[in-house]
Amino acid sequence: MNGEVHSHLEESIRPYIDLIDTLRSVGIHKDLALPTIAVIGDQSSGKSSVLEALSGIALPRGTGIVTRCPLELKLKKVTSGVNWKAVLSYREKKTEFVNSSLVESYIEQAQNELAGKGVGICDELITLEVMSPDVCDLTLIDLPGIARVPVNGQPEDIEKQIKRLITRYIEKQETINMVVVPCNTDIATTEALKMAQQVDPEGKRTVGILTKPDLIDRGTETKILDIVQNKTFPLRKGYIMVKCRGQHQINEKISLEEAAETERDFFQKHSFFRCLLNEDKATIKSLATKLTQNLVDHIKKSLPQLNEQIKKQLWDLRDDLKECEAGPPQDPKGAKLFLTETIMKFIDQIKSISTGELIIGENLYGQLRMEFKKWNDLLNNRKPSFNNSTEEEITFNQDFRGRELLGFSNYKMFEVVLQKHVATLKDPANNLLNVIKGTNIVIKQFTDVVNQCFQNYPVLLDITKVNIDKIYNIQSVQQEKAEKRISEQFAMEEMIFTQDPIYLKSLKEITKETFSEEQIPLFDKKCKYGEMLQAYFEIVVQRMADQLPMMITLFMLKQTAQLLSFDMLSLLDGANVSELLFEDSDVGKKRRDLHVRLERMRIGQEKISNFI
Repeated sequence: MNGEVHSHLEESIRPYIDLIDTLRSVGIHKDLALPTIAVIGDQSSGKSSVLEALSGIALPRGTGIVTRCPLELKLKKVTSGVNWKAVLSYREKKTEFVNSSLVESYIEQAQNELAGKGVGICDELITLEVMSPDVCDLTLIDLPGIARVPVNGQPEDIEKQIKRLITRYIEKQETINMVVVPCNTDIATTEALKMAQQVDPEGKRTVGILTKPDLIDRGTETKILDIVQNKTFPLRKGYIMVKCRGQHQINEKISLEEAAETERDFFQKHSFFRCLLNEDKATIKSLATKLTQNLVDHIKKSLPQLNEQIKKQLWDLRDDLKECEAGPPQDPKGAKLFLTETIMKFIDQIKSISTGELIIGENLYGQLRMEFKKWNDLLNNRKPSFNNSTEEEITFNQDFRGRELLGFSNYKMFEVVLQKHVATLKDPANNLLNVIKGTNIVIKQFTDVVNQCFQNYPVLLDITKVNIDKIYNIQSVQQEKAEKRISEQFAMEEMIFTQDPIYLKSLKEITKETFSEEQIPLFDKKCKYGEMLQAYFEIVVQRMADQLPMMITLFMLKQTAQLLSFDMLSLLDGANVSELLFEDSDVGKKRRDLHVRLERMRIGQEKISNFI
């Protein structure tokens, strides 16, 4: 179309249309409905011809479904510097070109990539931005034509698919529905108008475009005129009649400029429709003016509400972000610090578990105490009754009698009897150690900490789990150390030693008698040997009841935690920070999505604030 057609458009309208285009380009439409014009029509309604006349470019044509993806058509009138330029974008692709004859092939290529070759449809948006001195300032979204009967391999539910896609756009209160209806059909039967009426029963945001006025039957002119003049199916935004190029004119290569002149001549010479020119209800020029003004008015009306919606979204997004753990910074220095803090947090958790200050899931020390209690119970159950010494012990006593006369004690007898009973505890002690390692009490707790601290970072998680596997080997080594320490403990127990006050206190508790240290020699009697043995064995039991759990806790828990901590700290040396902090979890994805949405809302609020 030539520049004269659009010379009447006010320069003030472009900023409002650019605003919505900008909001859409940053993705606001993914969260909030934006003011727009959606173009719908039955197949062969002339929808493509109308869009061609408005845009000045040839769009894909043919039989069946031609528009197979929503096509956002951004028309930008430029006054200088550009003869004609277009940008086609979809997904992450963007193509710039200056030859208008390439539009059709580029759109077809995009649709084939998105919807597949053939007749399938797709709801992904294709954007075509056209900059030229000869277009109007307008943005439209062209939707697939409504197919009633599947043909040429179309899916059986093609009509439902298309209607579902169209409804997603036209049901939004922010959308102006531009319904294209041919004059030579019964308007009441057109699916496009029915769909518009369902979502906009009062016709507040629907504009009707009547096409093909040259194909109506004689005698129906008055009926069509009543429709255009809003008497039959009233629409708040009314109707406009247009006459675009027909297939014959396209075949004859009649240009759009010539078609516009032919259109005006048609209405000027038409005895019934001539009046529509004076009412601005006919020609593409009037349509362009009406659509642009409707869109701008709609945008102005929608901005306050849109601004409030963005404010609420920003508030909600910030709240949602608070519920997500802080993610790694994007800058290398900040990311390295974050990695260090993450690993130190893990180490602190491991240390807290090893000291009993942190409880995750089942209480680690609670589980250990249960096993240690079993050990304490075993010790108490294994206490011999020295007051009823067996014949074997008495014989043993006589065997070890020296040159002393009757009535004199033999200390060697005490040692042998005590050593024999203490030695019976060594196997149960080692069994306790095996139970602690075999049930993986410590490993399970450390694994829980790993999953909690690194759940959002799969690489760190894998590395740490490998370290957890190493702990099985580490604990085997630690078990050997503990076994050696237990053997040393039992070797020390063969020495039969305790401090005098400790022994005296135990002996008093056993005999229930009160005596001083100087009176101890009076106990050197055969009848008192059982009590003296029992008093010492009580000390052994108490010593073993505490020391063995302490050994196991030291070697199997505290030292294991230290080794794991040292191993994790080594990750910081020459670490690939971005790799270690790569997030592939639901929380990470949610956080990234929230940040993206927050940023586009922030941009949206900034842009809108200039208009309010």
